[in-house]
Amino acid sequence: MTGAKTNERPGTRATLRGYHMSASKARVVLNLIRNEDVTTAREILADTSREAADVIGKVLASAVANAVTNDGQVADELYVSAAFADEGVTMKRFTPRARGRAGKILKRSCHITVIVSRLDEERLETLRSQRSSQAAVSRTRRVASSRRRADQQASLNKRETAAELAAAEAENEVVDTDVVETEDVANETEMAVIETEAEEEQSVSDEVEAPQVDEAADETADETADETTDETAAEDTDETASDDATEETD
Repeated sequence: MTGAKTNERPGTRATLRGYHMSASKARVVLNLIRNEDVTTAREILADTSREAADVIGKVLASAVANAVTNDGQVADELYVSAAFADEGVTMKRFTPRARGRAGKILKRSCHITVIVSRLDEERLETLRSQRSSQAAVSRTRRVASSRRRADQQASLNKRETAAELAAAEAENEVVDTDVVETEDVANETEMAVIETEAEEEQSVSDEVEAPQVDEAADETADETADETTDETAAEDTDETASDDATEETD
């Protein structure tokens, strides 16, 4: 017993007619998404590198849009109930070959049809439970990733804060050293000024005492000269007296 004919299969369909590709190439990709829900079919087509994947993805999107717009279906509750590719018009071309012969070139085309239908309740419930579990796992992964990033950021902030504190302490030490050096220089300057003032006062006092010493020296010299003069006069007097005494004796 044969199945339902292609034009009698239930569901909402979208057809691309006369696409320039052989039907065999399109069927390789269509076999991947048949009986898969719409979300999974989109993911499969996104990960397929064949040229037919892009075209079939557009046909699938058109079928889903027709089901939502015309039949009032929910996009997440649909699956690919049928997907097939029929052969279209084949264009015959020829190319020259050796010895005057001609080589045949067949430019094939195909008609791509995708039919989407609503999932039954049992499969829909299974799909919902799978999606909820996947959402929970994804949420757990996101939360773990967020916490890991937060921990890394916190540790980075701690290191930056420690580095800033160390830099501030180093600056404070430098400032304190500069202050101490400045105070030392100020103290040395004050001592130098005090010593200079003391030397100036000493020099002034020496200048004041020098004339007094000179006067005392002059007085001493005068006294010495007077004593010398008196002694000389006494000696002259003694000599004169001795001469007079000698004359009288004679």
